[in-house]
Amino acid sequence: MHTVLLTGATGFLGRGLVRQLGNSSRYHVVAAVRSPCRIAGCSRVHAIGAFTSTVDWTDVLAGVNTVIHAAARAHVTYSAESHAEFRDVNVDVTLELAKQASTNKINRFIFISSIGVNGSTNTRPFSVFDQPSPAEPYAQSKWDAEQGLWQIQEETGMEVVIIRPPLVYGHDAPGNFGSLVRWVEKGVPLPLGSVYNKRSLVGIDNLVDLIVRCIDHPAAANKVLLAGDGEDLSTTELLRAVGEAMGKPARLIPVPAGVLQLGATLLGKKAMAQRLLGSLQVDISKTCELLDWKPPYTVQEGLRRCFERSN
Repeated sequence: MHTVLLTGATGFLGRGLVRQLGNSSRYHVVAAVRSPCRIAGCSRVHAIGAFTSTVDWTDVLAGVNTVIHAAARAHVTYSAESHAEFRDVNVDVTLELAKQASTNKINRFIFISSIGVNGSTNTRPFSVFDQPSPAEPYAQSKWDAEQGLWQIQEETGMEVVIIRPPLVYGHDAPGNFGSLVRWVEKGVPLPLGSVYNKRSLVGIDNLVDLIVRCIDHPAAANKVLLAGDGEDLSTTELLRAVGEAMGKPARLIPVPAGVLQLGATLLGKKAMAQRLLGSLQVDISKTCELLDWKPPYTVQEGLRRCFERSN
């Protein structure tokens, strides 16, 4: 039996991992959470309080083979204070956990990073060979953590796997996808009917499947892996697909993207416009080839599962 320590078990991604791992006879799941709670599918749950770099992980790591570190600080308004919080949680906690994991002879440390490490927009799909170019504090914190993990790997020999997903969608997804779903659900007319960008996404079930594949696949050791569904959509296509899966067609008004970009810039919403209007594509071919893996669900299937689960 393979024992996995999962941080962030009560979060969006963590819940999906617990569902998958808890239903398998191959794994015991140990969860590390902030507050005491019961989590179906976990053999042990450790309430460690605030995630800080002073936490002693010794008892939590007892008997563990693999760590999946999914806990992170995200989805907050950027400020000088939030920048420091990103550093504290996403870098310092990650590296302290990894150091203690190596001391406790953990075989493998899987870190859930972000495609934002590669950049926030592109004109050709990002690959694992691209020079990182994080543009926001959250992405920078993930990149800083990655660099620290490679140093620990080199010093200790503990295997490290880094997974960089783009926007993750699914039932109760936070962030941008959750906002899009609420707009469509409320029937809000959206001026996004003529957006011809291309964005890569990853469904929660596809991402979970990839992470589980990385728990003990020998080829995943000491690799950076890009995640995705393997198909790209424009914002317009995504909204229509969301509406179709929801059974409530999106109300889209065809406004030229250039006009929207100008309006957003004048209103100080340039970053938000970039996420809706810009392109961000991810090349997952190396991930698929290396792990003999392919996303089990198409975007349409993933969206359908998302709303079937919400009913």
